[in-house]
Amino acid sequence: MKELTLRYGMNPQQDKARAYMASGDLPFEVLAGAPGFINLLDALNAWQLVREVKKSLGLVAATSFKHVSPAGAAVGVPLNDSLKKSLMVEDMDLSEMACAYARARGADRLSSFGDFIALSDPCDLPTARIVAKEVSDGIIAPGYEPKALAALKAKKEGKYLVMEIDPSYEPGDTETREIFGVSLEQARNFVVPGLEVLGEIVTHNQEIPEQARRDLALANISIKFTQSNTIGLAFDGQMIGIGAGQQSRIHCTRLACGKAERWHLRQHPRMLDLPFRSDISRALKVNAMDQLLEEDPQTVEQAASSEVFEKRPEPLSPEEKQEWISRMKGISLASDAFFPFRDSIDRAKRTGVRYLVEPGGSTRDEGVVEACDEYGMVMVFSGVRLFHH
Repeated sequence: MKELTLRYGMNPQQDKARAYMASGDLPFEVLAGAPGFINLLDALNAWQLVREVKKSLGLVAATSFKHVSPAGAAVGVPLNDSLKKSLMVEDMDLSEMACAYARARGADRLSSFGDFIALSDPCDLPTARIVAKEVSDGIIAPGYEPKALAALKAKKEGKYLVMEIDPSYEPGDTETREIFGVSLEQARNFVVPGLEVLGEIVTHNQEIPEQARRDLALANISIKFTQSNTIGLAFDGQMIGIGAGQQSRIHCTRLACGKAERWHLRQHPRMLDLPFRSDISRALKVNAMDQLLEEDPQTVEQAASSEVFEKRPEPLSPEEKQEWISRMKGISLASDAFFPFRDSIDRAKRTGVRYLVEPGGSTRDEGVVEACDEYGMVMVFSGVRLFHH
């Protein structure tokens, strides 16, 4: 099929929407549902992310996309009991792929509401069962086990978007887009910024454990497909905080670190044991947990008094939050362009960042490296800028 009519463009008033190929057939098939314009933007960007992670790390990968940026991404690393409970999968059978998607969805559950999912490998039944429980707009994968496909086709009364991508498809060397009637063309960014670009360590501390190398590669590939400017934090095989689309790099860093801290706070024993009513949806639980972690006392009190709880929980105090955050260690950070100042390094230190990768090339590189040396961090210059718009 060379052309596919879409439900509408970026907004309902933008009709005449379609996906088409100048030559050859479309590299995907719609197995259920009907895509819109943004669905395809998410699907095709998300698929590139997971296939590059698989290519670099050799591990199954999943991502949870919202508005053309990943809310989370991960590889199929097993989950401990606390993480299973935090990710709301403690009562489910988990395959490698299911672990990858549970981690990707759990990086920023608030942002993943209504996500588009991409998997590096065929979707199995354990993964489909997680997807069936979540509010999601669609999924793309290179195949589906029969029982998994049946479960996904039953979602949203058959309207859930299920797409199958041809894993052998490779795009041409150039890409073109039109803005305000003007066509722009450039060479496609074929660089896979994974393990392959982690060779130039520029700090006194030169030691990067294998797990940290994996996390740096995951973070670097993830931000390649995130709207710039972007900072991404990774730990234990998953993204835990992404600050995307900000005009200032320090704002990206603050956003990414804040999300990572909330990811960690959700694993506090009191947060894991919140007394939710049994009839409360997963989405309402996520919203309540997020409000309980707000800094504003009135918002916290309103959340604690919510009817979603069987009894009023005791929110974490500012001191308890800080003590728990202080336990964060060994976090990896990737930046899609160089740090112009040391302010991002200072902020990242408070969230337990120890390993960093950025392109380098700033006139202020020396000061940024000195800041890393002060904290005993390890910084890698990849030499590859990863702007994405």
